[in-house]
Amino acid sequence: MYNYDPKSLKAEEFINHEEIEETLRYAEENKHNAELIDSILEKARLRKGLSHREAEVLLDCNIPEKNEEIYKLAEQIKKDFYGNRIVMFAPLYLSNYCVNGCLYCPYHAKNKHICRKKLTQDEVRQEVIALQDMGHKRLAIEAGEDPVNNPLEYILECIKTIYSIKHKNGAIRRVNVNIAATTVENYRKLKEAGIGTYILFQETYHKESYERLHPTGPKHNYAYHTEAMDRAMEGGIDDVGIGALFGLELYRYEFAGLLMHAEHLEAVHGVGPHTISVPRVRRADDIDPDEFDNGITDDTFAKIVACLRIAVPYTGMIVSTRESQKSRERVLHLGISQISGGSRTSVGGYAEPEPEEENSAQFDVSDNRSLDEVVNWLMRLGYIPSFCTACYREGRTGDRFMSLCKAGQIQNCCHPNALMTLKEYLVDYASEDTRKIGEELIARELKTIPNEKVRAKATEYIDNIIHGQRDFRF
Repeated sequence: MYNYDPKSLKAEEFINHEEIEETLRYAEENKHNAELIDSILEKARLRKGLSHREAEVLLDCNIPEKNEEIYKLAEQIKKDFYGNRIVMFAPLYLSNYCVNGCLYCPYHAKNKHICRKKLTQDEVRQEVIALQDMGHKRLAIEAGEDPVNNPLEYILECIKTIYSIKHKNGAIRRVNVNIAATTVENYRKLKEAGIGTYILFQETYHKESYERLHPTGPKHNYAYHTEAMDRAMEGGIDDVGIGALFGLELYRYEFAGLLMHAEHLEAVHGVGPHTISVPRVRRADDIDPDEFDNGITDDTFAKIVACLRIAVPYTGMIVSTRESQKSRERVLHLGISQISGGSRTSVGGYAEPEPEEENSAQFDVSDNRSLDEVVNWLMRLGYIPSFCTACYREGRTGDRFMSLCKAGQIQNCCHPNALMTLKEYLVDYASEDTRKIGEELIARELKTIPNEKVRAKATEYIDNIIHGQRDFRF
């Protein structure tokens, strides 16, 4: 019997290769098993999630009418726990200096023709002011791994700078951090700096592929990378975000690995990942995605999102501007709860567009619309673009956020918070057409807040926003 243990702190035991292989065989054998699929769907309707094996059976399901049930259930679960809110954020790349040799990333150390950049604190200020002037309140900061050029002290200094900037009515209220795996001590420092979610993509859960794709640099250490979230939680960070880069390895393997990672965090720490991201490999400087033969179709991508939503009903799900407008629109109702808007994947580029000859981008963006265009589009689709950061600032993180979500209190908390932050955006930053659509949406959505007292207070706060006050929250 192989050594699979979700409670283990050893990477190869909680992400166990033999268990994944057995899961894939089990799902393949049962993809036409209508009786089993019905029983899994019946369990899923309880809104308490599924095991990685059960979810893999749904992913492999090859019965058209059952697949329709899967999509409908995913859509309903998304509505039940997240309503029609879509949280907005933007990435801010601080530096692309990197010592790793990742074969799929243009930041790899051997790439001599990408323009290497690192933002100074003055440049960070300029970028943050530009992001605030767009209307953003939530950032995800990114940097390559380089202990000389991007030490943790530099990241901490950047976080302090970002939080210090209050331009006009703008403020960055939550800084999420996507940097390389580090030590418990360093995670404590990030926690003390007031970060929101610590994000780290596994890239691939397949150990042999992982080591081949990361031939040099500290990232080559599969166990150290895979066990990073345990160290982060030991360091006091209770909101962590995981993800796999689809296209590097077979998607069925990555899907099982993602869910096993979520199960491990739940088993050991009592709370699963705050977010799961589902990026796909994209073309970039010195990188051709055609070199990776595990790319997935839009249909498969949509089903992955739907099955993840059913398997981990309370977890936020993120899709970035790696995906096109068409692709993002397709998966919004199936489970996605956060998207980026007006993004730049270069080091800088918000305050001033990056000259073409100075390309420092990590990947090509597929959705090039401005934040206002994305907000307008979302509202026309019936979604509430939310700039809310209230839970993080009220201490509702980790298991406290999950308890709120599980108790169904989103409509009386997150929903009014979303409307109030949208109102701030409309008053301070929106174009005339976006403002008009948004005002109609807010008036309509206020009526749907179940709690009468909360509805009345939200209406009062929104009126106060019109008269110049800011930053109300439940």
